[in-house]
Amino acid sequence: MRNVSNKFWKGKKVFVTGHTGFKGSWLSFWLWKMGTNITGYALNPPTKPGLFELLKLKSKIKSVHGDVRDLNGLKKHIGEAEIVFHLAAQPLVLESYKNPIDTYATNVMGTINLLEALRENKTLKAIVNVTTDKCYENRENPQIAYKENEPMGGFDPYSNSKACSELVTDSYRKSFYNSGTKIGIATARAGNVIGGGDFAADRLIPDCIRGVMRGEKIIVRNPDSTRPWQHVLEPLAGYLMLAESLYTSPQEFSTGWNFGPKEKDAKPVLKIIDTFCKFWGSNAEYEIKKDPNAPHEANYLRLDSSKALKKLLWKPRWNSETAVKKVVEWYKGYLGKGNLSEITSKQIEEYHG
Repeated sequence: MRNVSNKFWKGKKVFVTGHTGFKGSWLSFWLWKMGTNITGYALNPPTKPGLFELLKLKSKIKSVHGDVRDLNGLKKHIGEAEIVFHLAAQPLVLESYKNPIDTYATNVMGTINLLEALRENKTLKAIVNVTTDKCYENRENPQIAYKENEPMGGFDPYSNSKACSELVTDSYRKSFYNSGTKIGIATARAGNVIGGGDFAADRLIPDCIRGVMRGEKIIVRNPDSTRPWQHVLEPLAGYLMLAESLYTSPQEFSTGWNFGPKEKDAKPVLKIIDTFCKFWGSNAEYEIKKDPNAPHEANYLRLDSSKALKKLLWKPRWNSETAVKKVVEWYKGYLGKGNLSEITSKQIEEYHG
């Protein structure tokens, strides 16, 4: 097992799309802690409150208001980036049913625009396109943990658009970043991430927080759905290690990568809710309300991350119970008006060692 290298990231010029989102804010804050020179490119934070504002990231990094559907905007602001993390996306399954055109425009054309803009960059060393575990053609078989060479697919527009983003990246890799270049380009597929500062609609932990804040029971829609739960720092560590490896050995690491939890942490929604209520305390209760007319969502999904364990020396550190405990600590700090930058920094240090 290895650590993210603080020494490597100090002073590196990094371009992050989607830096105002939940995962993008955590990544940007971690990079800032390591002394990285960051330019973020994104629309306004997708939620109010939002982690980007709670961590006061606008005062810590260069933040550009921009849309990945705008090719010229990307070309203008990429500058002399050495490493690029692509996180800008429409990230919600249910939203993708409501707005499939916007979902495909952002998740597919946004990827194309970024890769096209980067073709003119002379300082580029590594690109990490963050997609999702839902990009696979999911057969919902409990015996299957998806490996990186499994077919792409995706039932709903979100999942399918991310599969398309994977295929676009593979095409650009073969067409423009082949063996004659010294630029690494990889995709990263993570499990269901949880962590402090997520306020999105129709996601499990934010729904829990909204329920307890209102003094209401948490509504559970899909209690039996099994997901690969992991704290947000787990895949972020993987993305950072992957970028380090791409920077030094571009051809060896230019492929797709899974960053999922251990098999035992692929648990039903109800188990995660029970754990949340245990750590939150007596005022956290839930109620199961299945909706027979709800749009299709995957019932079972698990990743095989053995390649990352073997080649990147990345390894999950926090099991699902620890992850939920850290989530509860963060949100209790938020509700208690604590210093969220300090709380977030402390959790990174506890994870990173």
